[in-house]
Amino acid sequence: MHIDLPEKRYYKIGEVAKAFNVNTSLIRFWEKEFEIIKPKKNAKGNRLFTSNDVSNFKLIYNLVKERGFTLEGAKQKLKKNPLGTINNHEIVSRLESVKAELIKIKNHL
Repeated sequence: MHIDLPEKRYYKIGEVAKAFNVNTSLIRFWEKEFEIIKPKKNAKGNRLFTSNDVSNFKLIYNLVKERGFTLEGAKQKLKKNPLGTINNHEIVSRLESVKAELIKIKNHL
């Protein structure tokens, strides 16, 4: 899944929800369910997500929405082997971007 967010320090919850094409309530729910999501809060109490939080959302989205894990299964996978899970996700993401680039090149030929 390709997330289209501009490079900046903090993202508002609406920006993150729109990038993943989900409701803000799901973002808040995942924040409560998964310990790896730790947004900062401003003086008004609004959540401000870092690029690291967005990467963690990508990982959770991949496990739950794309690979079909239950929430409990995704939590256990992240708890049992967090580095392996993150590394596997990064490798798959890179391969998908290379594949997309190759398809783009093929279509231009």
